[in-house]
Amino acid sequence: MSTTSQTNTYQDNLKGLRENLGKMLPENVLRVFDNDAEALHTQHQSILKLKIGEKAPDFSLSNATNETVKLSNLLQKGKVVLAFYRGTWCPYCNLQLAHYQNTIEEIQALGAQLVAISPQTPDESLSIKEKNKLKFEVLSDNGNIVARNYTTVFKNNDAPVKTMTELGLDFDGHYSDDSRELPVPAVYIIEKDGTITFAKAAGGDYRIRVEASEIIDSLKK
Repeated sequence: MSTTSQTNTYQDNLKGLRENLGKMLPENVLRVFDNDAEALHTQHQSILKLKIGEKAPDFSLSNATNETVKLSNLLQKGKVVLAFYRGTWCPYCNLQLAHYQNTIEEIQALGAQLVAISPQTPDESLSIKEKNKLKFEVLSDNGNIVARNYTTVFKNNDAPVKTMTELGLDFDGHYSDDSRELPVPAVYIIEKDGTITFAKAAGGDYRIRVEASEIIDSLKK
């Protein structure tokens, strides 16, 4: 079984990612994204839309194979960990989900299912699931309809989108609309009766994410 003691922290893995990005991208390009992350940290201070003790709104979304997944049905089987992320193109999202995958057995052993949600199309959800060999549901929240009930949603800035285009990345191609809206990454733990017992966003800076150890520690309580 994977355990948090055997798994690097997200912060540890982030150091390696930053080193790789520094080798892959020119300094001025990386600075565009870093400036964006720092600006979002300043802009978004009050992120979560729901608090511990409140009831989680039910929802139905398509998974990576276009099957409908309903929160209330998942809760019949046990606790649910919801992780809102930005998209396949975001290296920090890939790092976060891969980090959670490394502790998925421990999360499941504690009676919980992990579910990741983004505004991407099901095809893109399938892509991130296959890329990171994820053994949990990855759902498509077109238009951020569900995300708005849980976390802050904002329009991606022009500078990072323009820079992505210059790098040959089609940002809009990952989504079913052209709103360019993204959720601020956030994680919730929901009990079988729908009560929220953990709610956290690491801040507007999307480079920083909730550690798997925090999720597991909460599940153990």
